[in-house]
Amino acid sequence: MKNNTSLIYGVCLVVGDFLALVAAFIAAYFLRVHLGLRLNPHRLGVVHAATYIEVFLSLLPFWILIFGLLGLYNSNTYENRFKEAGRLLVGSFVGMLFVVFWDFAAAKPIFPARLIPIYGFGLGFLFLLIFRNIARLIRTQLFSYNVGLTNVLLVGSTQMTTELINLLHDSKHSGYRIIGVVGSKQFVPGSHIPVFRTFRQFLGSDLPSSLHRIIQTELYTNEGSNAEILSYAQENHAAYRFVPGNTELFVGNIEVELLKSEIPVIAVHQTALFGWGRIVKRLSDLILGSIMFIVAAPFMLLIATAIKISDPHAPVLFRQTRLTRFDQKFTAYKFRTVRADLNGLDPEEAFKKLGRPELIETYRKNADYIPNDPRFSRFSLILRRLSLDELPQVFNLLKGDISLVGPRALIPRELAVYKKRSAILSVKSGMTSLAVVLRRSDMSFEERRKLDLYYVQNWSIWLDFVILIKTAWVVVTSRGAR
Repeated sequence: MKNNTSLIYGVCLVVGDFLALVAAFIAAYFLRVHLGLRLNPHRLGVVHAATYIEVFLSLLPFWILIFGLLGLYNSNTYENRFKEAGRLLVGSFVGMLFVVFWDFAAAKPIFPARLIPIYGFGLGFLFLLIFRNIARLIRTQLFSYNVGLTNVLLVGSTQMTTELINLLHDSKHSGYRIIGVVGSKQFVPGSHIPVFRTFRQFLGSDLPSSLHRIIQTELYTNEGSNAEILSYAQENHAAYRFVPGNTELFVGNIEVELLKSEIPVIAVHQTALFGWGRIVKRLSDLILGSIMFIVAAPFMLLIATAIKISDPHAPVLFRQTRLTRFDQKFTAYKFRTVRADLNGLDPEEAFKKLGRPELIETYRKNADYIPNDPRFSRFSLILRRLSLDELPQVFNLLKGDISLVGPRALIPRELAVYKKRSAILSVKSGMTSLAVVLRRSDMSFEERRKLDLYYVQNWSIWLDFVILIKTAWVVVTSRGAR
């Protein structure tokens, strides 16, 4: 009954990664030795092609071992393209360092030219990405022919059962085939999935022989029923998973601890950003924030001068009370872009003062944007489009009010009635966020807060790095604040 599909796919990935790296370093050798201009004749005379390949093949298993330690052959990694690409990059770099160290420590050189490791690193990462995507495509195509599918039994009468059915029903894309549900029929959309009142009734059918995985969505009050399901899964080598009905309880970071070294307890942290992560994030903010200040200082001086000349009696900076971690209030700084007589007013109040209350609904429906907004001058619109009005927030960053990346800093009124405000405010607000880099004209307030929640619950240094890179692209392409 055990499903070996994941194991077979993992073995294919190991073989494919091995061949991709071999191809990459053969290509690197060819490019540098046969197409390169300046070589060290002494090294070329010592390191022949056969010796180079022989030594490299003997070192490759250690490189693959590094990939394994990074989890590149685990399903939770290779089923996530973004995570897989990041770990491939890290693994390729660490593997390359290992080979270079071996070349340095060995009695005889491995590489006939010093640039070959650099070529090999670049080509290796590229070939690995190409192979992994081809492998994923082939695997998905095999799902269409019912090859490699995981047969699943759902146990439970909860809304989560319905959500799982909706998520997994298309086996051609999900790789799962639901063979039955133990529970109430009202939670099973459609009629093609067999429904059983009890687990024993399922066992009396002809389906158990094809079962690969059990996913239970509720725990019965009768502990014997739960034990029966778990014991059956273990005795018949079927994978067992439990999905809690209250999924919000298990988001963020989860640890299993031993209370008094005896009783296992599950620790659920509201966010993955705690402990060492907060220290690393703050150090990154200080270092990058200092660099930003040095680079931005001349521009801030020019912008401040232009704003003051255009309206000598109005303040240069816009100050507003906003929220950050642990529900703390702070004063956010931005260059003033609205008209002086509208400074400090909410959009609703400003439109009313302008005699244009009909714009309020359009503004909110269109993700806080309307073309030719009457509150701004042409110069102000340029500042906002290039996100230059946000530059003074570097002072908030250095003070520790906010972080480079985090949920959007909102005013207290905007979060006053939001049910999940405590989760969003478990980390510092940010100068940029997921909502900024994924900005769409039809994105509602609720959708933007969902992105904030996703960031809070799935924080990582890599995610921060990606958001910063994408933010730079948004600014360069003038898709910043509108």
